[in-house]
Amino acid sequence: MTALGAMYRPQLPPERLRDVARAADAAGLEELWLWEDCFFQSGFASAAAALAWTERLRVGIGVAPAPMRNVAMTTMEIATLHRMFGSRFIPGIGHGNQEWMAQSGVRAESPMTLLREHLTTMRALLRGERVSVDGRYVKLDDVALDWPPSSAPPVLVGAVGPRSLRLSGEVADGTVLEASTRPDTVRKARALIDEGRAAAGRTEPHEIVAYLHAATGPDATERVDAELRLWDERPIPEFADGVTAQSIANAVKGLVEAGADTVVLQHTSTEPDPEGFVRFVAQEVRPLVP
Repeated sequence: MTALGAMYRPQLPPERLRDVARAADAAGLEELWLWEDCFFQSGFASAAAALAWTERLRVGIGVAPAPMRNVAMTTMEIATLHRMFGSRFIPGIGHGNQEWMAQSGVRAESPMTLLREHLTTMRALLRGERVSVDGRYVKLDDVALDWPPSSAPPVLVGAVGPRSLRLSGEVADGTVLEASTRPDTVRKARALIDEGRAAAGRTEPHEIVAYLHAATGPDATERVDAELRLWDERPIPEFADGVTAQSIANAVKGLVEAGADTVVLQHTSTEPDPEGFVRFVAQEVRPLVP
């Protein structure tokens, strides 16, 4: 069964999250996803609050920038939330926007090396191992979590380019694809991820999460069109005759048939009713998606 989620974009104020999360939970939405964009709001603090305010909702961070935190601290955050909320928490990390990383004083000469070291170390710590590492970016001396999770949670990676996608297949448990993704790029991403998995000898499932622009209301088509122009993205063929619950469901099916396991509907930056949007996803789109 395809998992379907909705986005809470950081352009919305942090104090609005409680009402949106509770509306999503009450409506039966499966997943609510957050971004940790600079310099809006903390992904981990927001995820913890959303999980505490709800009973069933899964909450994903898609994604937090790895360079912004020491790997031990990021792993502590993930382990703590996993012990508190189990599989309801879905952690994701990525390279981070390089301009923002430069503003923050943490831009790496080799983002690929940093992400590889970060993920490899994080997954070892989450398995309860004691780790010493002297890498180019990650340096730990005899570190182990005092409260590791009972079983290591899957860690997803935000990836776009071929090298990042292969790296995700090699060292991560899943991949988050951005909203510019179309079925053809999902197929290409899946092939590159599988190359990385084969190189590392990995055979366990690898979840692909794809974002999809969406909106509801009388001006839904106009707002999605404006969003696509803003990001200079290709049109979404299923929206040619308008953005409706059915056309969104058809676009979701196209991404799933191309290899996505989870589709997260990303509201526009001008969304006037985020509570209504999550209800729309749960109550009108979800019944149309197998």
